[in-house]
Amino acid sequence: MDALALALAAAGAVLGFAADRFATRWPEHDEEHPPGRPVDWRTVVCITVGAISFGLLWRRFGGDALAVVAFGAWFVTLVVGLATDLDQRVLPDELTLPVIPIALVYAISGLNPFVGSALVPAILAAVLIPAVLYLPSIPFGAGAFGMGDVKYLVGMGLLLGGERALGGTLAGLLIAGVVLVALLAARRIGRKTYIPFGPFLIIGALYAVLIRA
Repeated sequence: MDALALALAAAGAVLGFAADRFATRWPEHDEEHPPGRPVDWRTVVCITVGAISFGLLWRRFGGDALAVVAFGAWFVTLVVGLATDLDQRVLPDELTLPVIPIALVYAISGLNPFVGSALVPAILAAVLIPAVLYLPSIPFGAGAFGMGDVKYLVGMGLLLGGERALGGTLAGLLIAGVVLVALLAARRIGRKTYIPFGPFLIIGALYAVLIRA
């Protein structure tokens, strides 16, 4: 088991590095985010998140091969999405939209260990969590809370079920609050600096899947 966990962690680290390098070229960059960024702190974050998430995957789902495959595939999209959001502040549709129908079928099947027979709470989480976060942001203009985050949260709700999705979202928002306060205190950002929420929501979801009881 330990050897397998180490192998998966190593694979996750490689994925994190590859995702970071891939994100410097895809999706197509604009003038604000030119392509070809060198290795920096974002690379380290992606490698670390990839290693931890895949290293703990087997411990969480080792007795359920379908869950290992399903959540492992989702983790791939999360690590790549983490990289693109850190690099370009975008969660591409190619990463978020395919998750939604697959997660819905998985939930309906009753085989998702986080949903089981509680399909209605999962659907409510997929609808209400993104709505509660997105609608209040509308007066602040485009980019306050991105549509990529909304689509991501729909898939997350269907995969994690009601209570776990809510817990993961709250954990992500708490982490975001702590990091933003620290950056403001250190004067690394200003009150009007745009900070992507996707990375925090992704880390919150990974916490809900891998660590939360």
